Amino acid sequence: MKLFQMSKDGGPESKVWGFFLIEWKRFFSVALMHFADGSREAYHSHAFNSISWVLSGTLSEQPLHASQPNIYKPSRTPIRTARSMFHRVTSIGDTYVLTFRGPWAKTWHEYIPAEDKYLELTSGRKVIWSSK
Repeated sequence: MKLFQMSKDGGPESKVWGFFLIEWKRFFSVALMHFADGSREAYHSHAFNSISWVLSGTLSEQPLHASQPNIYKPSRTPIRTARSMFHRVTSIGDTYVLTFRGPWAKTWHEYIPAEDKYLELTSGRKVIWSSK
């Protein structure tokens, strides 16, 4: 369990940092996220469902098989992200987000288009299955 800790979110190549008020993966997490300009090239699902609010900045969410991205700016309306959402998120400039995450599942997935490679990941970003 993390309390009042800052750490990278999404692995070493991620452009996202989180200040975790609490991260108790078995039950829930609350964090203030900083998305630096740009994105990783990987699409991903999540190990958790989440509800988030953009506090400042702009996020572009590109679902894997959608033709148009979803654009999120500061709003009272939350962004609901299901574990099953397979997407890539790009920050346009610096973006800050408040997020509430539910309990973690044991696995989630990534797809790296440049390598046409699918991965199944578990705790610690350990790869438990790869298409290549």
